[in-house]
Amino acid sequence: MSKILVVAAHPDDEILGLGGTIRKRIDQGDIVDCLILGEGMTSRGNKRDDTDEQVLESLHKDTLDSAKIIGFRSVYFSNFPDNRFDSVDLLDIIKEVEKYITILNSDIIYTHHYGDLNIDHKKTFEAVITASRPVGEYSVKEIYCFETPSSTEWNFQYGDNMFKPNVFIDIKETLEEKLNAMACYKTELGEYPHPRSLKALKLIAARWGTVVGKEYVEAFELIRKVQ
Repeated sequence: MSKILVVAAHPDDEILGLGGTIRKRIDQGDIVDCLILGEGMTSRGNKRDDTDEQVLESLHKDTLDSAKIIGFRSVYFSNFPDNRFDSVDLLDIIKEVEKYITILNSDIIYTHHYGDLNIDHKKTFEAVITASRPVGEYSVKEIYCFETPSSTEWNFQYGDNMFKPNVFIDIKETLEEKLNAMACYKTELGEYPHPRSLKALKLIAARWGTVVGKEYVEAFELIRKVQ
């Protein structure tokens, strides 16, 4: 049994790139918690305060409804400003991640890819990799990056920052739960061919499946594994 922590920047990120894998791990007996660092949605207006609190409450309710389908033990909200993580001291984000790693004694972390287009995703990765540095009696032995459709593939600055998956998880048996969980996010879903549409998510899983001879797959980049 592993103790897994998903560290995501925004509500719905915890489903987009890894919902099928997390459901599969929970079915296998692992304990999975989720930390969502950003509040979500407040970057869509001209000012952060333009977003009604009830809208955010509804979004967070969608998160909890989605979490029940996937099977997260707990979901924690840190409410950093949406798409404005670069306006927050990185140390504050690091300490928030450190707090939950310590409380939960996490063995494995899944988080955003360092090359994502979204600034919050980049800062989340930086915070995770710093908070889980291998010093003293550290608990985190494995760190994986997931892709986030509508962010990872939209960064056209090719090179060392590209998503380079080397771990592939067969999610044929859990794809339906992933799509059902994503369907809870009424304000985050797009219409096909938007990458956050249910059809696109199924196609993305099928595409990764062709890479390794499976029907539906989620792909990850392994950052560190200590055995």
